[in-house]
Amino acid sequence: MSVKLKVGVLGATGMVGQRFVSLLANHPWFELAVVAASPASAGKSYAEAVGGRWSLPGGIPPRAASMTVLDASDVARVAGQVDFVFCAVDMSKEATAQLEEAYARAETPVVSNNSAHRWTSDVPMFIPEINDSHVAVIEAQRRRLGTQRGFITVKPNCSIQSYVPALHPLRHFGLTKLAVCTYQAISGAGKTFETWPEMLDNVIPFIKGEEEKSEQEPLKIWGTVADGRIVPATAPLITAQCIRVPVSDGHLAAVFVSFEKKPSKDEILAAWRSFSGKPQALGLPSAPAPFLNYFEEENRPQTRLDRDLGHGQAVSIGRLRPDAVFDWRFVALSHNTVRGAAGGAVLSAELLAAEGFLTAR
Repeated sequence: MSVKLKVGVLGATGMVGQRFVSLLANHPWFELAVVAASPASAGKSYAEAVGGRWSLPGGIPPRAASMTVLDASDVARVAGQVDFVFCAVDMSKEATAQLEEAYARAETPVVSNNSAHRWTSDVPMFIPEINDSHVAVIEAQRRRLGTQRGFITVKPNCSIQSYVPALHPLRHFGLTKLAVCTYQAISGAGKTFETWPEMLDNVIPFIKGEEEKSEQEPLKIWGTVADGRIVPATAPLITAQCIRVPVSDGHLAAVFVSFEKKPSKDEILAAWRSFSGKPQALGLPSAPAPFLNYFEEENRPQTRLDRDLGHGQAVSIGRLRPDAVFDWRFVALSHNTVRGAAGGAVLSAELLAAEGFLTAR
């Protein structure tokens, strides 16, 4: 891309917002032009607004540190300075939905980390390697919004992004049912061990809303575009449990799956090793190659060792073996604040730019 697109980050002071700021610091296609947050942070330098809450290694990128934080609700002011925005605000679902639509109607595309529009039928919910074809629904969304260039896309919940990519290359064997248990890091709640000491030496067997998202969102991702909307798939049947564990970053999933036509172990491994998506074909800057990585060792993948594979954008898989109730079982791992949050959104934006949906004003 010859000219970098100017980007704003809404909710830039939070944990996911910080990850956006970090990923954009040296991005070859995108230039951070605006950091925006709540009225309480507006007018401060970014370094002052974040204060002692910066949670990533390496410190605040110097250019971002000196930027003045704008009020994210001042749509006209923010939109006038950017080509598109990433959204990671900490607001109610209703308020977030209204804010994102306001930016879209101001002809500013929104690539959102939030859940407010995940079930809006004409809003794509991307795992870019899996459902890039859902870009086709954007024109219908623009007609509904009355926009020429403004639209909204979202990324799915972080809990599903370890196991859905592992299952996707196996769909042609006929996925019928799966059970999954996710072991989720505290950063998924926007926390660190310093801010959430109660998680030390502790496991919490409940994360509000996560199990419903884990059971329903894969079906939209595997859905089809018809009549200007995304029609969710009807299979497989999914049951999930989501557990918070004392890990800083990385969501691990234990997966149990059955098929219409049970594949052999060699067939599954071949499907994983050969799988590649549109981001890899296009050579997008953040696309991991390979996307799926299988470990032969019995004790891998491990969260601390493997979550940063592919700069946090890759998925790690291991322990594929027969199951007494289902056909097969395995474990899978992804980095929840990179692939599962800001990094996945950045990769989605790269795909949208490559497909001509994000352009300079």
